[in-house]
Amino acid sequence: MPQTVLVTGATDGIGLETAKQLARRGFRVMVHGRNPKRLETCLHEIRSAAPGTELEPWLADFGSLDQVRKMGESIVQSGSKLDAVIHNAGVFMNQYEETQDGFETTFQVNHLAPFLLTCALRESLNPTARIIVVSSIAHWRGQMNWKDLNLKNGFTAYGAYAASKLCNVLFVNELHRRNQGTPLQAYSLHPGVISTKLLRAGFSVVGSRVEEGAQTSVYLASENLDPAWNGEYFVDSKVAEKSPNAQSPEFAERLWEKSVSLTGADWPPKS
Repeated sequence: MPQTVLVTGATDGIGLETAKQLARRGFRVMVHGRNPKRLETCLHEIRSAAPGTELEPWLADFGSLDQVRKMGESIVQSGSKLDAVIHNAGVFMNQYEETQDGFETTFQVNHLAPFLLTCALRESLNPTARIIVVSSIAHWRGQMNWKDLNLKNGFTAYGAYAASKLCNVLFVNELHRRNQGTPLQAYSLHPGVISTKLLRAGFSVVGSRVEEGAQTSVYLASENLDPAWNGEYFVDSKVAEKSPNAQSPEFAERLWEKSVSLTGADWPPKS
């Protein structure tokens, strides 16, 4: 029976390439997107790249926490068991915008949505499941403004993005801590500077090919990993150093508590 992986933000860029590569490796792939037409197109592309692949589309806009919650609940109700979840969906917002939930879009889409979805999927995760969160080297520049996580006062596009990528690493750190003594695995990663829609929107530079950008996510989802690497941050499929802020257990726990209060989701620590 093939292993099952959920890839969010899989309708283009690194997410689509990640889904293609895992499909070629024999995974059953749950493909998430927020646009029905693009989701249909990406399913066709994956089938062309890996004929015979078992695919399952999932539609949800991460700008709506209600849609994220319902997606997670629907996957649980479907009875599917997940071997890996790759949180790849992400945005770079050049201007301050709030979602319908009242949160700054970068913060919600890049952090609150994957936090909520992971918690909602808990009952669908196999014991040895891998939670993989695509962060960025930009997390080194990230700062936590605890009094204003929305960055409503003093918003900058890069500041919001870097903070959200720091949140990704802190989320993985705390998820790992809460599951010590269990076989669940959690990893964060920097995919590289890759030519994607996000890179063009935020940085106006040309990066490497998406095939390279997908490599570390695919590695973490499919290869045999040293148990000592659980909870680590990866670059080029190797354990890499986290920023000083990303190494703070106090920050990780505080972010978790804030995320619980903002989303209503939680993953209690192992008793």
